[in-house]
Amino acid sequence: MKRFISYLEESKNTHMEHIEDMIFNDGVEGARLAITSLQRLRNMLAGSSSKEFDITVKWDGAPAIFAGTDPADGKFFVGTKGVFNKNPKLNKTTADIKKNHSGDLATKLEIALKHLPSIGIKGVVQGDLLYTKSDLKTNSYDGNDYITFHPNTIVYAVPKGSKLAKQISASKIGIVWHTLYSGRDLQSMQAKFGVDITRKLKKNKNVFFTDANYRDQSGKATFTASETKEVTAHLSKAGSVFRNLPSGFIKLISEDEEVKMRIKSFLNKFVREGKPFPEPKQLSKDLFDHIDQYYQKEVDKYKTEKGKDGARARKNKFNAVLSEPNKLIALFEFFNEIVQAKLKIINKLHQAEGLKTFLKTSNGLKVTDREGYVAIDKMKGGAVKLVDRLEFSKANFSSDVLKGWQK
Repeated sequence: MKRFISYLEESKNTHMEHIEDMIFNDGVEGARLAITSLQRLRNMLAGSSSKEFDITVKWDGAPAIFAGTDPADGKFFVGTKGVFNKNPKLNKTTADIKKNHSGDLATKLEIALKHLPSIGIKGVVQGDLLYTKSDLKTNSYDGNDYITFHPNTIVYAVPKGSKLAKQISASKIGIVWHTLYSGRDLQSMQAKFGVDITRKLKKNKNVFFTDANYRDQSGKATFTASETKEVTAHLSKAGSVFRNLPSGFIKLISEDEEVKMRIKSFLNKFVREGKPFPEPKQLSKDLFDHIDQYYQKEVDKYKTEKGKDGARARKNKFNAVLSEPNKLIALFEFFNEIVQAKLKIINKLHQAEGLKTFLKTSNGLKVTDREGYVAIDKMKGGAVKLVDRLEFSKANFSSDVLKGWQK
């Protein structure tokens, strides 16, 4: 059975899964940890503090930036997710950047390589790039002027003239740091979440940096007794459904990459279309129809019987799942209860005041919430994301929402 840290980020923070997908990804253990994580978040928002659990804000920065000292030679480097490749792409000189990258990414990495050594990074850290100097703009919304930066889907806005706006305007690069790595070499390094990285960094006017820690300075992000009761009801129902789901049925999905991938792709279809997930019985029927249509197209695509037989064999993997409709409905009941509990927690976390966030559309700026949050198990070292998929993920997929990298 995979441990918490391994199935969430495989010892490197290169990809995080949605909490409701944990039952598909990691079966029985994933389902248990989804419930436990949401219970701890509920308790935190109800006023119970925990030294074992933490929450950070998921910034919509891009690209992921890695920086620090290569243990092999003691030299400083910057890079993207390629630093953990079998043949790592480490940029220690501008010549390395020109060799490994091109275009706007290469320009941003050159700025990072020039300025990041000045803040005294120890070891290897990971963050999300928020901006370089040329990305900063001035925008008006509802009669107020803001300094804005737009790294990916979300536009971040800081009131013009504020202390923070002046600090950002004076800098050459901005990054939010969230993960620290330790190990004898890059390939064996392990990710540590919830570590106070920025406290030990040196301040430099050319580099704006912050951490991803969740802060509720407004005091508004606290559950009432009735809100706590609502989340508890969803988690109790999820637990009840889970206890009656045979572990063998869950394994049919979690231990087969083809089945798992198709189900998650099917669910993402609703997100892309901006549609809420149907009730479990209808969702189960829709999956049956989706699988039938998908693999029929796969069969029709091939001209030879060998190719057609291969597509039919892949479809047959689903027979054991689709032939158990009541169990499949129960699986989606669990999924739905986790989603509902997650959304109530996200909506409460959103009430903490922070930077203003917008989406950029053809009609101008549209107010939106933060991308989401990351729940961190400080004892086991793992993390999982909580994102409102019908809000942020829909915007991420939508061609109507302009992205920061679109010129």
